Amino acid sequence: MEWTGARYADNPTVEVSVHIDAPIEKVWEFVSDPTLMPELSDELQAVEWLEGDSVPVVGARFAGRNSHPSLGEWTTTSYIVVCDPPRRFAWAVEDPDRPSATWRFVLTPDDNGTRLSQWMQIGPGRSGLNIAIDAMPDKEQKIVFVRMREHETHMTRTLERIKAKLEGARD
Repeated sequence: MEWTGARYADNPTVEVSVHIDAPIEKVWEFVSDPTLMPELSDELQAVEWLEGDSVPVVGARFAGRNSHPSLGEWTTTSYIVVCDPPRRFAWAVEDPDRPSATWRFVLTPDDNGTRLSQWMQIGPGRSGLNIAIDAMPDKEQKIVFVRMREHETHMTRTLERIKAKLEGARD
């Protein structure tokens, strides 16, 4: 990720992708189930469906418990905002109209397998990152850059773990 000088209000994004030697339907089954993600994520520790929701459909909600060495532990509520099997799955964190972050998986056929992309955007709603920015406004661009680079690293590892799990499942 290159330095962009982005501020939080710019709603910065990051995207990573990987080729998985598995059919798109198999990849979809995996990435559209948020309860499978904690074992593959560096920050996400646990996910549970909320108030009777148990399948990925637009409007369904789930709670995610997260942990970060510098930020501590926190829980968020996410709302599924896109569920287009087997192509796109996205959720907004905290407020679907003004999320603190939006996350998305996009799946496309790719040489007898699937190209899986993960994208995320911070803002426009406030998040825990704003605490650091409020305390050190002169360092906002660096704070945003460092966090987006962390997301890029973690997302890359998550996709590699998904790839290994799905490609290993074929054997």
